[in-house]
Parts: sequence; structure tokens; C-alpha cells
Amino acid sequence: MSGEYDGALTPEDITRLFVERANAGDADGIADLYEEDAVMAFPPGQITRGREAIRDLMAKAFSGQQTVAVEQALPTLYAGDIALTATPSADDKGTRVQVVRRQPDGTWKRVIDRPEPRPS
Repeated sequence: MSGEYDGALTPEDITRLFVERANAGDADGIADLYEEDAVMAFPPGQITRGREAIRDLMAKAFSGQQTVAVEQALPTLYAGDIALTATPSADDKGTRVQVVRRQPDGTWKRVIDRPEPRPS
């Protein structure tokens, strides 16, 4: 899977690429934005572990005709090769947060993802 897709050149690119791939129903492309052992706090109240599990979850989540809206990113916080990204949710219910890490090739991938601002 990895290597087939353009990588995120900045941490902020990940959110844009996620939206593009989600709206295309491309679960493989979404999963490629995550490190192999990444964790995602989704579905609400659960943890999804690993790129393959994230891919399977995204295949189910984006199998319909729903559209993911672009959300304006907050300033990224950097600590060397680790960064914290966040976006206020479009429905104004909180902030989505992600920890990303620079890869050896210079691209960035998500390590930890909390896409839901609050558990439902």
C-alpha cells in the first residue's frame, strides 16, 4: 500500500489528503496516511489499532455517498520529527487532534488520531 500514493509533505497536508481520499471512497489511500501501528479513537468509545484495521474501518465508513467537509487547521505544534495537528470540527462540537511523525523519506504520517471531538 505505502509508496503507491503521494505522501504528505507537511503535517497539514495529511488533513487535505484525508478529505480528498475519503470523498473518493479510497480506504487504501486513507490508510496510507497512517503509520503501520497507528491508533485511532474511532468508532466513538473504541480504539482502532494498526493501519490494516484503520483501512477496514475507513472502507466501511466511506462506502456511501457522504461527503467530508474541509475544516480549517489550527497552527501545527512541532517537536522535532513529531507534530500535533488539530482542526475545529465543522459542526462546532470540539477539536479533532492528531499526532504525526516525519518519516525517513521526509513525508509525514499519523501516529495517533482522535477524529471525534467528543464521544457520542
